[in-house]
Amino acid sequence: MANHIDVITNIMNVIVPPLMLIVLLLVYPLYLIYKFINFITRLLTSENVAGKVVLVTGAAAGIGEQISYEYARRRARLVLVDVRGDHLGRVVENVRSFGSPDVIAITADVSKEEDCKKFVDEAIKHFHRLDHLVNNAGLARVKLFEEIQNFSDFSYLLDVNLWGVAYGTYYAIPHLRKTKGKIIVMASSVGWYPFPRFSFYNASKAALITFYETLRTEIGNSNIGITIVTPGLVKSALSQNEPAKAALGWIPMVSAEKCGKAIVKGACRGDKYVMEPSWVNSLYALKVMCPDLVEFCNRFLFITSEKTAPHTFDAPPKSFIPTELKSD
Repeated sequence: MANHIDVITNIMNVIVPPLMLIVLLLVYPLYLIYKFINFITRLLTSENVAGKVVLVTGAAAGIGEQISYEYARRRARLVLVDVRGDHLGRVVENVRSFGSPDVIAITADVSKEEDCKKFVDEAIKHFHRLDHLVNNAGLARVKLFEEIQNFSDFSYLLDVNLWGVAYGTYYAIPHLRKTKGKIIVMASSVGWYPFPRFSFYNASKAALITFYETLRTEIGNSNIGITIVTPGLVKSALSQNEPAKAALGWIPMVSAEKCGKAIVKGACRGDKYVMEPSWVNSLYALKVMCPDLVEFCNRFLFITSEKTAPHTFDAPPKSFIPTELKSD
């Protein structure tokens, strides 16, 4: 029996690749036409979020703050969540001045399941509905894998970047089903591009992309839209400090404000993916078609060339670089 299976597998190894190529050549033009028509339709029927309820995690700074402002300009009602509760007061006042008719702030740590249940419950208690869940909270940790001394640092990173997003989504889905709402998840371009020194961070974002692509299939009949955001480097106070500029300063960065506007626009339009800046798309094509070249360039630019200078960008133990450095 095992031999028969091996024979079938060997035959499929020969037949399936050219067959798929032929199918792709026949279907892809029709697919492009469908994508174009779908884009025009979504462009003309972009969602009006005025009066709707949007919950944003990681709202105290960076992209999360700018996403909150953009929703406020569209007159959405907001639930702002961050572990740094003392930083939310300023954002709340700004959100109101931008036009949000109602806003509440909740201090919560997304790595704790009970906190995620709490902020969803409090949002429902106050507004009695939930329309958009923006999973923005996240952490980044910069370190060469071989230099790691304390893996517990990275365990907490995964608790925040993966489980912290899954918990909130789990408790929000029953309410999003009622409103045919949307989930916006902040992944990163390094979820598919192997950027050096971010190994665990890259892995956590890759897990997010796969998780939400699968979830989109599983809950597709619930009319819940899912937008996966994969930004490149984002300009912020953190990414502009001297160590960060020394390592990454030559890479073009998008402003947090521009990124936030693109994310909200894409979510309201119903986009499945938002990539900002759009030139990052070219890296995806390069990675798929020339993986060896990508590996060589990464090693030359970010590893070999740095060995001649002392490392100033490695964060000390138990310190984390918040989401603004790249995208959350």
